[in-house]
Amino acid sequence: MPNIKIFSGSSHPDLSQKIADRLGLELGKVVTKKFSNQETCVEIGESVRGEDVYIVQSGCGEINDNLMELLIMINACKIASASRVTAVIPCFPYARQDKKDKVGSRAPISAKLVANMLSVAGADHIITMDLHASQIQGFFDIPVDNLYAEPAVLKWIKENINEWKNCTIVSPDAGGAKRVTSIADRLNVDFALIHKERKKANEVDRMVLVGDVKDRVAILVDDMADTCGTICHAADKLVSAGATKVYAILTHGIFSGPAISRINNANFEAVVVTNTIPQEDKIKHCNKIQVIDISMILAEAIRRTHNGESVSYLFSHVPL
Repeated sequence: MPNIKIFSGSSHPDLSQKIADRLGLELGKVVTKKFSNQETCVEIGESVRGEDVYIVQSGCGEINDNLMELLIMINACKIASASRVTAVIPCFPYARQDKKDKVGSRAPISAKLVANMLSVAGADHIITMDLHASQIQGFFDIPVDNLYAEPAVLKWIKENINEWKNCTIVSPDAGGAKRVTSIADRLNVDFALIHKERKKANEVDRMVLVGDVKDRVAILVDDMADTCGTICHAADKLVSAGATKVYAILTHGIFSGPAISRINNANFEAVVVTNTIPQEDKIKHCNKIQVIDISMILAEAIRRTHNGESVSYLFSHVPL
């Protein structure tokens, strides 16, 4: 493809390489380093004048450093006369801070701040996956393509769960009801949800199952799992309600703090995540974790965007 350059930030070089390989391109030359005072320095090692530039950087690991690195890379390409700069952000940082959660709250809406920072840095377009809240697209005044892992999830379920026709798709909270009903409809199976009450962040007080999972395979579906307290509690709830097996399928496997030990001790057949976040280190300590590769979806989105084509095909199909 002419007039296109793909650069990788330091958050997920493996995914960037898979995307470049899929497109038959080489990753652009970029050097990222830190000065002794921990300031981030980025040097773009080749001309981007008049090019269509894509920068792949996921919101994971050292999130603040990686976000700052992405902003500097965008700005470096923009002031070097790139014709268009697209930020490919598989896992959007600060996406959970998308609203004021209480009446009269003085909590920030940090996802909006990140949107402003990306725009001011010079991004012309954003490609991301499974935003925690779809209204984040409205925080931008530039085009945002929010891709979905759903087609890849459906493919994985059909290929790896023999009893999928006798399953129930379960949301671990009311906020994910739309996501699970969409998957359940496309599989033509039942769905359920778990109503949870929190006393404070990352701590669930009480859970109530709404729906039937008795003598069925239960598949928990969510957009992300951080400390995994919720999905592990949910797995226990589903087993006590009569589920024969419990799977968890998550787009973004953050797995911080006690997450891995909780998964190892929980009633899961498998915890399936995509590679929007690197999982190599997690897999070493937990054999229940399985990974769905979504690099082909992001690569196809880049190809279609570069060629001025629609990406809506990707909302219901996995590229071959």
